[in-house]
Amino acid sequence: MTQTDELPNDVEVLKRIIVELQEQSAAEIERFKAEQQAAIDEAVKAAVAAILRRYYGPRSEKFDPRQLFLFGQQVVDSPLDAASIKEESGEPLTTRRPRHKHGRQQLPDHLERIEVEHDLDDKACPACGNERCRIGAEVSEQLEYFPASFKVLRHVRHKYACAKCDHDGYNPNIETAKKPQQPIDKGLPGPSLLAHVITSKLGDHLPLYRLKRIFERQKVHVARSTMCAWMRCAGELVTPLVELMIERVRQSKVIHTDDTVVPIQSPGAKQCRKGRIWCYWGDEANPYIVYDYTPSRSRDGPAKWLAGYSGYLQADAYGGYDRIYHSQNVTEVACWAHARRKFYDAQDSDEERAVQMLALIAELYAVEREVKDADDATRLALRQECSVPVLDRTKTWLDNEQELVLPRSPMAKAITYAQNQWQALTTYTTQGYLNIDNNASERTLKRVAIGRKNWLFAGNDAAAENHARLWSLIVSCEQHKVDPQRYLTGVLAKIGTMHNGDLKQFLPDEWKREDAAEPMTHHEEANS
Repeated sequence: MTQTDELPNDVEVLKRIIVELQEQSAAEIERFKAEQQAAIDEAVKAAVAAILRRYYGPRSEKFDPRQLFLFGQQVVDSPLDAASIKEESGEPLTTRRPRHKHGRQQLPDHLERIEVEHDLDDKACPACGNERCRIGAEVSEQLEYFPASFKVLRHVRHKYACAKCDHDGYNPNIETAKKPQQPIDKGLPGPSLLAHVITSKLGDHLPLYRLKRIFERQKVHVARSTMCAWMRCAGELVTPLVELMIERVRQSKVIHTDDTVVPIQSPGAKQCRKGRIWCYWGDEANPYIVYDYTPSRSRDGPAKWLAGYSGYLQADAYGGYDRIYHSQNVTEVACWAHARRKFYDAQDSDEERAVQMLALIAELYAVEREVKDADDATRLALRQECSVPVLDRTKTWLDNEQELVLPRSPMAKAITYAQNQWQALTTYTTQGYLNIDNNASERTLKRVAIGRKNWLFAGNDAAAENHARLWSLIVSCEQHKVDPQRYLTGVLAKIGTMHNGDLKQFLPDEWKREDAAEPMTHHEEANS
């Protein structure tokens, strides 16, 4: 018996069945269109809100747990007291802000003091005419600025000859005193000037054309192209030292990495092409930050840099790392800050779910604040005890809500991202020395973002590679609280005479220890 045998033979009845099916189909189509339109409207609304927030809204992504009360819920298990609200929201649970103390701060003791005395022109007493005697003084301090000055070092190399041999008609054996090797052979700049130019551009984000104008105020004219050449020579000089830092970072148990765009000038093109700057942050045993440049965001960049590495790699969800995870003994560690940002951005279209998820993530970060100063063993134990249960609840929430949200909505995208990254998002709870997020790498790349707003672009690939090497030294110095200009002055003055086996002393942490043990000379004080 076929399906057609079950249909009635009456034509009118068949027409009614067809009409009913058409109406049902039309209703289904209309419902589908309505759902699609609702999803599109929601996505457009979220996109517009994200653009407005980007340009006009606050940069902070702080979450206040009091938002949960808007929905009559409390996701956290523990009571929501004033201390927890202050810790999470960044301000106390009060309507009155605390008053900040105003007033002049004490000037640092290490600054040179120059006495400027002020005395009475007429010391005679206005009553009796006798000369008044000094009974004390009022002292006040004023901060003054003395512009940095150029100095010319005249290298006088004395020459000697044997007068007796010369008188007797023999070779006088003339010899000239040797000059210490300079960073740029027969070049104009000394180590301190080179360090100043490098730090000004790559540390303080000062374009060379502005530095040129600053020099001209002191009647010193140095072309911008000349300073570019100086930086190129300095970058080549420190290459062996940066390679040593790279070798040390590759020995780390965990490496943090991230990347950002750097515009590269393309002669004849209407706009700059996009190169990439990658940062690699070593662990506590190898505390250095190194940068690498690639002409594109090809997966070959990190694959080449991390070739042979085994350990943990904490990064974003860029697909270029997948081959590294699959072909090498490298474990992926995802970033909860990236996952959190997607739920934060979804607040405009689905505030209730976003707030619930943000509260769960806040519990994870509360554990991290508690274990911040603990040793690895204690940190691991507390994560297993406190963070793992929160992660289990979070996974259950994601599984349940994924079935309820609109497929193309911002909330669905946020949930899908977290689900796809789930194993990597939970890896940090397996080791005490791993971090919950990759914010350290993101902060490290901010200097590139700030720099490109000032100097706009790199002239070519070689210049960008040179910037990456010099950034590696400057940022590693700042990591160890070392003055980069003073450090570069010392390194550039000596590195040319060193063998590769002696370069360890120029690593920023090693240099800091040795420098602290040596007293500064007057010349070094003037350059620091």
